[in-house]
Amino acid sequence: MTTKTYLELSQDGGGAHKFYEVTVEDLVVSVRYGRIGAAGQTQTSTFATVEKARAAAAKKIGEKVRKGYAPAVQGQRAARSVTRREVASAPSTARAVAPVLWRFRTGSAAFGIHVDDERCWVGNQSGDVYTLSHSGEVQARFSLPDGVKCLVADDFWIYAGCDDGRVYDLSSKLPFAAYDIATDVDIFWLDIHEGVLDVADRSGRLTVIDHEDEHQWSRTGRGEHAWMVRADDRGVYHGHTKGVTAYAPAGGGELWHTATEGGVLFGWQEDDSVYAGTARRKVQRLAKKDGRIEAVYACDSPVYSCATSPGGRFVFAADSASSVYCFAEDGTRLWKLGTGGGSALSMQYRDERLYLVTTDGSLVCVDASEAAITAAQQGTVPVARDVKLAAALPTYEPATTVSAVTTVVSAPAGSVVVECVQEGGRTRVHVLTDGYERSWNVQFPRAIREPGARYAVDALHAASGGFYRVRGDIRRLV
Repeated sequence: MTTKTYLELSQDGGGAHKFYEVTVEDLVVSVRYGRIGAAGQTQTSTFATVEKARAAAAKKIGEKVRKGYAPAVQGQRAARSVTRREVASAPSTARAVAPVLWRFRTGSAAFGIHVDDERCWVGNQSGDVYTLSHSGEVQARFSLPDGVKCLVADDFWIYAGCDDGRVYDLSSKLPFAAYDIATDVDIFWLDIHEGVLDVADRSGRLTVIDHEDEHQWSRTGRGEHAWMVRADDRGVYHGHTKGVTAYAPAGGGELWHTATEGGVLFGWQEDDSVYAGTARRKVQRLAKKDGRIEAVYACDSPVYSCATSPGGRFVFAADSASSVYCFAEDGTRLWKLGTGGGSALSMQYRDERLYLVTTDGSLVCVDASEAAITAAQQGTVPVARDVKLAAALPTYEPATTVSAVTTVVSAPAGSVVVECVQEGGRTRVHVLTDGYERSWNVQFPRAIREPGARYAVDALHAASGGFYRVRGDIRRLV
């Protein structure tokens, strides 16, 4: 016999808008939850008897009802729309075009970019994340459930913040939801530092979540539309319509606040400074120590993105008029060139190349060497190569249930065995293999945690925060 209970919690004024569904089928209890209108996330547990399964389901339902959930009919209440970044992109006024080496068109407006030693990452509004070599060959594709707002790195782990309210770990072949943000949080930007996630959202809030996907602290914020958050050991730097506010990393309160010339539309950081791109055509460099404005970089249109070369020697910016700029550290403008396409919504500099993601959904590689820029200013640029998708491109989708994970009888040689255990009403994951600290938790996909289940993972790496991160494939042991 199968029973199903469907509940919803929807608040006026942009508050919670989520569902919770409990299905009992003999010994198995399945819980599906998420934003109304979305497929949601599923967790499944198996019990010794039918009575225990029904009792567990009743307890879960009761907890949600006490929090304000009520019975509903699925599909009657429409999904609440998420914020898509509304941007205008005018033609460039620059007389010369940047020396573009190659361009990859993702098919949808792109916001997310990350470039590391091995590859380039780009994420778009359709939920596609592609990896490419530095020379522009497409290597793989991740297909996520909703639009990608941004891509960030924490050491060699790569995370994608999506419009479904989750943050996906893309560091392994099997992407998984490492953090499940509250369903009423409309992610604008995020940063991760030593496993701690910092989320800036539409209403101007700052939400901080630890590596176990548990809420640590939050602040309402002084402004709205928080398109900037950057973090380090000393603080969390939060940019919004009223400027930049710095908070102590452990939730100890506000460190400083600096009003900017216009609302903040993008942020970047170096060791001792943060850079805020604003709606009033400026990039402002602020000292992390006290928020003092150290330098101003003047553009000709609202600034959509910015970045620096190592140490802040050169400062790059892109505006709403499809132009890209380079400044000296003191604010002197060195050059302005057209992107040859749309406006750059995010960017990153690496090894004399400037990588841009644009309003037309392209990842663009610009030769930012002095010789190439000089030639471009004189009207000589290379013929940009249009990168094509491979015929058999590997595509990876996140696992949302235990059944989606490969099942094996024994752990492969060299793998590490972990076990899901119940602690204080929560399912934690600990290492069983010798040579690891048994008291540390493992950052592990919440959607596939099942009390008592054991998994074999390719590798674990210790994080400075006293926990382990998974690298490689995950296999369920039976």
